[in-house]
Amino acid sequence: MPERNQAALDFLLTRRSRPAKTLTGPGPDRDTLTTILTAAARTPDHGKLEPWRFVVLEKPALMRAHALVAERGAALGLDPAKIEKEQIAYERSPLAVVVVESPVDSEKVPAIEQTYSAGAVCLALLNAALASGWGANWLSGWASFDADFTHDAFGVNSHESVAGIIHIGTETVAPPERPRPDLDAITTWIES
Repeated sequence: MPERNQAALDFLLTRRSRPAKTLTGPGPDRDTLTTILTAAARTPDHGKLEPWRFVVLEKPALMRAHALVAERGAALGLDPAKIEKEQIAYERSPLAVVVVESPVDSEKVPAIEQTYSAGAVCLALLNAALASGWGANWLSGWASFDADFTHDAFGVNSHESVAGIIHIGTETVAPPERPRPDLDAITTWIES
């Protein structure tokens, strides 16, 4: 029987994202965040390509993104309520990490596997922040799919895209448990 890491298993069985609207300052300092990023970078990565990178947004950068959302939303003719909803996460968050998918040309590793690795980095980052005692939430939103916005706000290049934005801070309210998937409904056992 393999040795069980019960503390890690207990964390994974009870982990829960914290709604971004419930996060406040402070966020982790640079040393603490470096540990969280180091844990996130240990994600599965076929070919060791590192087809992702991190962009850390401290409060001034978040407020700049907040303003850019308004500018870009107006330029796109979006409903003001949609623009404001997108702005709120940037305004309230004390710190965010943008996970940028940065694909690498490879004959061995298909692009889709690199996309999966970028998604895995998002989850690893979220879990590392939560395991470190911080509140954290993985968000996207319309602006994270807009190339002009992501270039101007995060320095995303034309061959890259945003895999996710992990907002990290101090939680003000513990969220209630939410319904979880019915394993019997989503699991098929093949015995032969």
